[in-house]
Amino acid sequence: MNGIVHVPPAGNEPALDYLPGSPERTRLEAELRRLSTDSHDLPMAIGTERTLGGGEWRTIVQPHDRHATLGRLRDATAGDVERAVAAATEAAHDWGTRPFEERAAVFLNAAALLAGPWRDRLNAATMLGQSKTAHQAEIDAACELIDFWRFNVAFARRVLDEQPLSSPGTWNRVDYRPLEGFVCAITPFNFTSIAGNLPTAPALMGNTVVWKPSTTQQLAAHVTMELLVAAGLPPGVVNMVTGSPEALGRVALTDPRLAGIHFTGSTTTFRHLWKTVADHLDGYRSFPRLVGETGGKNFVLAHPSADPAALRTALIRGAFEYQGQKCSAAGRAYVPASLWRDLEADLVAETDAIPVGDVRDLSNFMGAVIDETAFTRLAGMCARADSDPALRRLTSRVPDDRDGWFVPPTIYRSDDPAHDLFVTELFGPILAVFVYDDDAFDDVVRLVDSTSPYGLTGSVFAGERAVLDAAARVLRHAAGNLYFNDKPTGAVVGQQPFGGSRASGTNDKAGTPGHLLRWVSPRTIKETFAPPTDYRYPFMATEG
Repeated sequence: MNGIVHVPPAGNEPALDYLPGSPERTRLEAELRRLSTDSHDLPMAIGTERTLGGGEWRTIVQPHDRHATLGRLRDATAGDVERAVAAATEAAHDWGTRPFEERAAVFLNAAALLAGPWRDRLNAATMLGQSKTAHQAEIDAACELIDFWRFNVAFARRVLDEQPLSSPGTWNRVDYRPLEGFVCAITPFNFTSIAGNLPTAPALMGNTVVWKPSTTQQLAAHVTMELLVAAGLPPGVVNMVTGSPEALGRVALTDPRLAGIHFTGSTTTFRHLWKTVADHLDGYRSFPRLVGETGGKNFVLAHPSADPAALRTALIRGAFEYQGQKCSAAGRAYVPASLWRDLEADLVAETDAIPVGDVRDLSNFMGAVIDETAFTRLAGMCARADSDPALRRLTSRVPDDRDGWFVPPTIYRSDDPAHDLFVTELFGPILAVFVYDDDAFDDVVRLVDSTSPYGLTGSVFAGERAVLDAAARVLRHAAGNLYFNDKPTGAVVGQQPFGGSRASGTNDKAGTPGHLLRWVSPRTIKETFAPPTDYRYPFMATEG
């Protein structure tokens, strides 16, 4: 193809509202009924092969209706992972040497398909498998994943356009090669968009990938894989293995051809992956790239000048949307005494009235936590907190797993800001509140910065500009995404690049040009048109 290719301008996908009687609501409800009817086999995708693999069987259920089976899969064996690595290796040369516009077209097509005929299917799979409400599924599985695919193409074009200067008689250029080897993408249950972006961002830059989705997200991952194939993704570019990660760790992460790991999940798991790479460093062909976004103990800090109504809404949405199972969810709040006197009663009453239940009932604000393990952990934590003299429960409802794994929105107050409830990530709908004397705001800002090991998101509420600016300076490393007078969740691709540091990850900001640069190995080429033919330099000339 001759021509300088310009990709379509990227813009954020508008979110649908799903109002009663709207066409999108009617379509979504029909798709929910269809997907709920059958139990689906969820095979691996290895090259052209679609197989259930050779490991133990696992059953996928609806978290809000835990007796309803959605599908079944099998754990990947060592042989399954070996085939996935072989398929990625076989596809690497062809995919990595294709013109950028051919690779970009696949993901622009995927975005168009998801914005249109695939939207309801992926949203419904996300709702049923991950217990997301229609709104949470829409802003995740549809809008954010569409945004990732569109913006990644636009940002990749910008990366490729960045070329060096050339002095007279030379031509300097940069070849943005894919990494040498394969990338391993390990994705979480909580965001279908993250699960879709982690394997495809490296693939856009010419890499081939072995993808291990979370077992509890497998239905939506299966639909995502089918969508990519429908969009024209060649076999072997993204290879999906299922179930337990044990074989992946033994085989893929120790393979000499491992070129990178793209991860979102817990801090503990990311540290384990990093140690695994370090232990095998002498055996790799190159130093693997490690890109990870992990946990957070995200804060909401209110100044006495804050708007109480805005603060109340931000606390409820920030702490309890999607059952607090967002790495950006608000887990700790610091509220001045003067504001708390007017806020407490309304906050508690509104929290206790939040509709919690089956997400197929679109009147519910919250669904269930992801599985029995999460429920048991959170229910146990609530039981311990209820008997802890340093804590006072403010809300009334308790966990209930009779029909689904429901953990209601829960608020505790403590006068001990060093209590573990302010330090440890819970990954559930539990908010800890510390009420401070109004004149102690400056001390509390420093407390917020030093209390937790994480540095992902945070919010500062104040009606005074100088307060916001001063707090931001102290909290410069406390959050990779800092919000003024807004909840600490809901980052939008192209608007608020997302990621944190400290114990929250490598802060590579998915959905940015800098993030895509992590998946290339640039080669600089210098061409000299009239090379010198004499080694001597002018300064060596003698007088006369």
